[in-house]
Amino acid sequence: MNNLTTSYYGNRSASLISSGIQQVCALPGRLSCWFDRNAHGLAPVFPRLLLAYEFGEAGLEKLNGENWFADLSFPFPFNLLTADVNWTLATGLEIIAPLALILGFMTRFFSAALMMLTIVAIAAVHRPVEWHSLVELWKGYAITDQGHGNFKLPLMYLLMLATLLFSGAGRLSIDAWLRFRLCQGLEHA
Repeated sequence: MNNLTTSYYGNRSASLISSGIQQVCALPGRLSCWFDRNAHGLAPVFPRLLLAYEFGEAGLEKLNGENWFADLSFPFPFNLLTADVNWTLATGLEIIAPLALILGFMTRFFSAALMMLTIVAIAAVHRPVEWHSLVELWKGYAITDQGHGNFKLPLMYLLMLATLLFSGAGRLSIDAWLRFRLCQGLEHA
C-alpha cells in the first residue's frame, strides 16, 4: 500500500468515527424531542394511578372500619363538624376521588380537594404533637411515628397532587377528551 491509499483510508475512518460521535452526542436531543412530541401528555397518568391507589385504599379502610376520628383535634372549619360528619366526608372523598383520578375526570378539582384532605390529615394526625425547633419538626419527616409525627408520605402526596393541580390530567383522560370536544364545538359555531 502506498501513502496515498493509507491517507485515504485513514481520513475515511477518522471521518466515520467523528460522524459516529456526533450522532451519539445528538441522541439525547433527539430522544427529548421525541418524548416532547409523543409522550409529554402521558406523564400525569403515573401520579394519577398511584394517588388513586393510595387514597382508594384509605377510603376502603374507612368504609369497612370503625370511626377513630372522635379523639382527633381538627383545624378550623372542620372542628365545627362532628367526628361522624368528618369521617363520612373523608371516606366519601377517598372513594370518589380515586375513581375520578383513574379516569382523569375533573382532575384539578379532585386534586385540590385531596390536597385539602391531606393538609387536614397532617394537622390532625401526622404532625408532631409538640416541637420547639425546626430540627424537632424535621424528625416528623418519617414514614412511621416514633413520637415525632409521620408526615413524609402525606407531604409526598401533597406534592404529587400539586403537580396534577397545575398540569392537569394529561392526554389520556376524560378531561382532555372533553377539552377536545369543547374546542371542536367552538370551531363549528
